[in-house]
Amino acid sequence: MMKAAKSLFTPPLINGVSASKVFLPNDVSELTIFEYLCVQFPHIQAIEWQQRFEDGLIYASDGMKLSIQDRYTPNTFIFYYRFLAHEIHVPFEHQILFEDEHLLVVDKPHFLTMSPTGQYVQETLLVRLKKQTGYAELTPIHRLDRETAGIVLFCKKAESRGIYQQLFAERKVQKTYHAIAAYRPEIKFPMSLELHMEKGHPFYTMRVNYDKTANTETFIELLEHNFQHAKYQLSPKTGKQHQLRVHLNHLNIPILNDPFYPTVLHKADDDFNHPLQLLAKEISFIDPISNLQRIFRSNHELTL
Repeated sequence: MMKAAKSLFTPPLINGVSASKVFLPNDVSELTIFEYLCVQFPHIQAIEWQQRFEDGLIYASDGMKLSIQDRYTPNTFIFYYRFLAHEIHVPFEHQILFEDEHLLVVDKPHFLTMSPTGQYVQETLLVRLKKQTGYAELTPIHRLDRETAGIVLFCKKAESRGIYQQLFAERKVQKTYHAIAAYRPEIKFPMSLELHMEKGHPFYTMRVNYDKTANTETFIELLEHNFQHAKYQLSPKTGKQHQLRVHLNHLNIPILNDPFYPTVLHKADDDFNHPLQLLAKEISFIDPISNLQRIFRSNHELTL
């Protein structure tokens, strides 16, 4: 009976943050859970783990809060919550555009990271939404770069998450982006651009390999221009990281204010001027659960 009770514990949301789960394996020399966590996660300082224990943010698998003195017990699970002592506030708000039993459709602002990462926890779209809605199982179905604004889909229930993710895997979702970049009259639009993209240097960028068969495709249209800059409509047929940014850079019309292409520019974390002029404007698909046609459009606009 005790084992059944332990398996039923579900860590609560704390200030919008879900607990992380850690398995405690055999053949470990550390005597306490605190010592193990310090060794297992060397990028996190011991004083931070100590603070988490003191704040009651480390749980045993049965839901009991652990202390820094608690002994290491192999073949069990623990849960911990991640908070940062200081985060730079992102001064832009998201907007929920649509909600039903399974989906949450959100208009994301520029500069807001999707999910907790190195320097952001509270200042992420996922945690803000969990705090706002209380939906503990909320998960992004796809992702947008921190620099990109626009439509992004979240799933409210774990059991339906895979159904919607499969839509993206099978390319049954039509996505339309808008971008502002230089106007070059010698480039004739519309065009379909196909390139082979792979990891670049630095590691968080992508590059074009002209010796390999194309693995990305984008349909590009010119919407308007003022002879200096133009507004483009981009319809990606594939979904590689930074695909649209790399494709326009390849045409020598990099997206306005792009900090990575053609050159990596290191901006201060609190510099919210000059947002990347890329917007996930529209997304459409046949809902696999309701069989309804879904079309969602961002309220953001890019202007010349």
